[in-house]
Amino acid sequence: MATLIAPDIRSARRLVVKIGSALLVDPETGLKQGWLAALALDVAEAKARGADVVLVSSGSIALGRKVLGLGTGALTLEQSQAAAAVGQIRLARAYEEVLAPHGITTGQILVTLEDTEDRRRYLNSRATMETLLGLGVVPIVNENDTVATDEIRYGDNDRLAAQIAVTCGADQLILLSDVDGFYSANPKTDPSAVRFDLVDKITPQIEAMAGDAISGLSKGGMKTKLLAAKIAVAGGCAMAIMEGSVLQPLQALAGGAQRTWFVAHSDPQQARKRWINAMKPRGELSLDAGAALALLAGKSLLPAGVTAVSGSFGRGDPVAIVDPEGAVLGKGLVRYTAVEARAIAGHRSGEIEAILGYQGRAALVHRDDMVI
Repeated sequence: MATLIAPDIRSARRLVVKIGSALLVDPETGLKQGWLAALALDVAEAKARGADVVLVSSGSIALGRKVLGLGTGALTLEQSQAAAAVGQIRLARAYEEVLAPHGITTGQILVTLEDTEDRRRYLNSRATMETLLGLGVVPIVNENDTVATDEIRYGDNDRLAAQIAVTCGADQLILLSDVDGFYSANPKTDPSAVRFDLVDKITPQIEAMAGDAISGLSKGGMKTKLLAAKIAVAGGCAMAIMEGSVLQPLQALAGGAQRTWFVAHSDPQQARKRWINAMKPRGELSLDAGAALALLAGKSLLPAGVTAVSGSFGRGDPVAIVDPEGAVLGKGLVRYTAVEARAIAGHRSGEIEAILGYQGRAALVHRDDMVI
C-alpha cells in the first residue's frame, strides 16, 4: 500500500486561504494590523512563486460592531447586517493597504449561498474569478452579510471557502483557525485526543469525531470544517486545518507546523469533468465536422460550428454535444439559453451582439465546462 504524502503548500498552483474573525479582529482593540501585514508577506511570497491566491476573510461584522458600539452580545439579523455594511469597507481597505506595497492589486467579491447553487450565477462567479486571477488580482471573498437572510446564507466561512475553492479550481485550501488540526475528540476537554496529520478518506468514524466547539468571534466549529473538507476533496482540492495566529502562518505551514491535511485523490479539473459528466442533458447541440474536430483538439465550442439546437435549457444547464453522424461527443454547460443558442447557431462570435442585442460570450460552451 502506497504511503500517503502530505501536500506541500509551496507547490500550490491556486491557493485559497480562509481567515477567521478571531485571527483578524481583537474585540477590544479592533483589527490586528501586525498579523495582517505578516499574512501579506505570505501572500506576496506565494504570488512570487507563481501561485494564484484567493482570500476568504471573515471579520466584517466583528469590525463593524466595534465601530457602531454594538458590544459583545448576540446581534439581531438587522444589527449584523448593519455591522457588516460598516465593517466590509474597513476590511477591504485593510487588505488593500497591506498588499499594495507588494505590488498586489485586490478585488472584493461578496457572495451568498444562492450564488453558488444557481448554475447561471455559478458560471458568472467562476468567469469573474478566472478573469481577476488572470489579471494577477488577489480576490477578497466574504459572504454578502448585508443582504443574506438565513435561507440564502452559508452561515460560516469554512464552507464558503471550500465552495470558492471548487468554483475557482484551486488545488489547495488552507483554513487558518484557532485549532492546529483535526482531533479524534475535543482536545480542550479530552486529554487523550489525538491529532491527525493526514486524513485519506472522510469516513463515518471520522465524522463522528467532529465536535462543535465554537470560539468567541468565530461561527465555524469542527463540524463545519469537516463539511468544508468534504466539499473541497470532492472537487479535487486538498485542505489543511492549522492554527493561524502565528505571524506568517503559510510560511509556518511550509516549515512543518502542526496541521491536518485532508487528501484529494484527483485534481480539480478531473473532479469538475466527473461532475459535468454525471449531469442529465437538458438539450442537444449538433455540430458540423470542423467544430467536432476542434473540440477533439481541446478547443471551446463556438456558435459558428453549431448546425442545430434541440431541447429547452437555460444558461448554465448541461447539454449533449453531438457530431454530424449523431454520435454524442460529450457534455457541457452551455453559456446561452436554448432560444439564444438557436438564434446565434451558425454565426460567428463577432455577430452575437448584433443578433441578441448585447455583447455575449464568444464560446457557446467553454472547454473548461466540457467533457469530451
